[in-house]
Amino acid sequence: MRVYLVIIDETDEALVALRFAARRAAKTDGHVHLVALIPKQQFSAFAAVQATIEEETRARAETLLTAAAGNLMAEGAKMPEISVRQGDGVKVVREYLKEHPEVSALVLGAAAEGGPGPLVAHFTGSGASTLACPVFVIPGSLSSEDIERLS
Repeated sequence: MRVYLVIIDETDEALVALRFAARRAAKTDGHVHLVALIPKQQFSAFAAVQATIEEETRARAETLLTAAAGNLMAEGAKMPEISVRQGDGVKVVREYLKEHPEVSALVLGAAAEGGPGPLVAHFTGSGASTLACPVFVIPGSLSSEDIERLS
């Protein structure tokens, strides 16, 4: 079974990557894994405040993943595997890929305008040569019809 890993955040390009991965999974009888990344919080001298901030950040990421999974299922896709991970994005994605050798492709979205984000820049640059799977970079300017045609 083909497994497509999508990094989910609140950007439009993440939604484009999600739609592409969902269409590919549907056409290949595959599966989608969704990961939300949350940054490591700056140390706060007030532990209770820091714990509250971390809890709220995790809850927001879980809500984002739940909504994304709901959108997939509403379109007839299988329930995706979802995970919230904390830390540096590049390191977290690398660790996830090591833990999940079944992942067939890392699907990232590129912004419709401007330069690439840190994950796209890393995994299509010097970091590409050490990956165990291909990287799909989905342009953020693609329409739903384009995604359907290309997936």
